[in-house]
Amino acid sequence: MPLTPAIEEPQIHESAQGPRVTPAASRTAQTPRPVPGPRPAAVPRPGRPGPARPAPPAQRAAAQATPGPVPAPPAAPSVSAAVPQVQLIPASVEGALDAAEEAVDLLLDSGRAPGDILVITTGDPHPWAAHELSFGEASYWAQHDARDDVFYADAAHVQRAAGRPVVVFAANGGPAGTTAEALPVALARAGALLVVCGDVQQINSVLGAGV
Repeated sequence: MPLTPAIEEPQIHESAQGPRVTPAASRTAQTPRPVPGPRPAAVPRPGRPGPARPAPPAQRAAAQATPGPVPAPPAAPSVSAAVPQVQLIPASVEGALDAAEEAVDLLLDSGRAPGDILVITTGDPHPWAAHELSFGEASYWAQHDARDDVFYADAAHVQRAAGRPVVVFAANGGPAGTTAEALPVALARAGALLVVCGDVQQINSVLGAGV
């Protein structure tokens, strides 16, 4: 069923339920932002325990000598946990990249680590990507592999980009059919959340039946 955008401002939320589309207010094109500098290192999120320390050698030997109960196999993950939530932010071709930038800011403000976020563009590359590619692809992809900051890639490179918990997709133009080809790949790359910024009818034609 086609999705109709609401007039509320976009809210970036994650859910363990199946994918759904949450429309938000339309956006207008803005002046492209300057090339961003490096973001601060991610701050560990509270409430997550660190790795357990190994037991002393004597304790490990005693544990190996004393047979214990056989642990039960881990439970299979639920289907809903493996399917990312989908959120749609209506935007024009000219404003899609700015809308994606605002979505990234909201995600970071909500506590998401920069390395959790992948941004994909269909038209002109993000200024950061264009700047980093000027130093060569080896340096550019080394930052992708480091996974310590937001990474920006265009649709031509989406197959090479590895999955991340959150993918932000900016349908900002490009050759005909680029969005239809790249958007399903972006959905597959998103571990928990896919945020799509673009034309409502175009996005619905690609993802509407699947969400």
